[in-house]
Amino acid sequence: MTGDRHAWTPGRDPVDLRRSVAAAHERFLSSGRPPEGLRTVVRDSWQRCLRVGVDPDRVSPRVDLDGAQLRARRDAHPLAPLLPLFRRLLLDNAPGGHIVALGDADGRLMWVEGDRSLRARAERMHFVEGADWREQAAGTNAPGLALALEQEVQVFASEHFGRNVQPWSCSAVPVRDPDTGAVLGVLDLTGDDAAASPQALALVQATAAAAESELRVRRLRGLAPHPAPPAPRPPAEPEPALLRVLGRRRALLEADGRTVELSRRHSEILLLLTRDPDGLSGDGLGVRLHERDASPVTVRAEMSRLRRLLGTGVLASRPYRLLAPTGTDADQVRRLLARGEHRAALRAYPGPVLPCSDAPGVIDAREELDAEIRTALVRAGDGEALADWAARPDGRGDPRILQAALHALPPASPRVPLLRAGLSRLA
Repeated sequence: MTGDRHAWTPGRDPVDLRRSVAAAHERFLSSGRPPEGLRTVVRDSWQRCLRVGVDPDRVSPRVDLDGAQLRARRDAHPLAPLLPLFRRLLLDNAPGGHIVALGDADGRLMWVEGDRSLRARAERMHFVEGADWREQAAGTNAPGLALALEQEVQVFASEHFGRNVQPWSCSAVPVRDPDTGAVLGVLDLTGDDAAASPQALALVQATAAAAESELRVRRLRGLAPHPAPPAPRPPAEPEPALLRVLGRRRALLEADGRTVELSRRHSEILLLLTRDPDGLSGDGLGVRLHERDASPVTVRAEMSRLRRLLGTGVLASRPYRLLAPTGTDADQVRRLLARGEHRAALRAYPGPVLPCSDAPGVIDAREELDAEIRTALVRAGDGEALADWAARPDGRGDPRILQAALHALPPASPRVPLLRAGLSRLA
């Protein structure tokens, strides 16, 4: 991340940068595809946010701690005795018009101090003490991203995933235990564009380093306890593989930290195997791949090539099945629909399942997801979500969707004339 940590460099016009990133943000939300020319750290974060269903229209993290709970968590925090140092180095030396926040290792803000009017504004997006600002709860933001990556990071204006956070910029640095290296919390400077300048990041880094040194000195003097030996960690569960099939001619398989673009036939095979975790016989796979049945010899040859491509430990035979948990982006859309997050589901749906495939099993998967989306949208009666679906090729010719959108939207909505025109064309 070394070349990626600065949001903007001296000489770059922040206004131009804000505009270009905002345009990339809109393209990404409308297509679901990674935008070009964006910092890798931001692009990857946007993709993670979309995957877990963060709402880009309004970030409003939960305030998990308040009152006695917050006081108890603060009193027990190992960085609490260092608050005077943080205030002296950051609040007294940072440029005016900024907020300083100190969060714990779980991403909850323990202390938020600084400019009173800015803090009042920040309260509207729940940037307050006790709030959960992890990336998966609040979208792309410097404190959450610094904890996710365990590195210093800046987020400038429209690089934030949530539109209501985009007026702000921030620099954040993890604060570590000087003896064990474990992350104790995160230190953040939030404010206007200057909060994402190289100088702002250097100031926050220097303050975090001073805090770590001060904590070591306090321990040597017997003023702070030494860390307890870490408990043994259970082995980490591997991340499930993900097969991306929505709106793609050829699927992408993301597994073990690498991404592989598959051939059309291999895309179909893997999708079909994700739909039948118990496995398929050669004949069963053949009839799902070709309406006149693919011969067992052809299926065996394709499976052999796929096994060589993916390596050992991925595919089993008799029956053909996947050895590791593998989900699809279609499953993610289903989960969002099940939670009632219909607009997030549409943002996570860039297009039909393998739209160029004519394999019978793939056509079934495509039509099933299409029917699930339509049914969920009509039942929910969310006018904006229905209108969004009606504007897509998938929903444009469906009078049921158009009528449901017209019924759900207020008569004064600017989308009503377009929907009526669409219905007239179908009449």
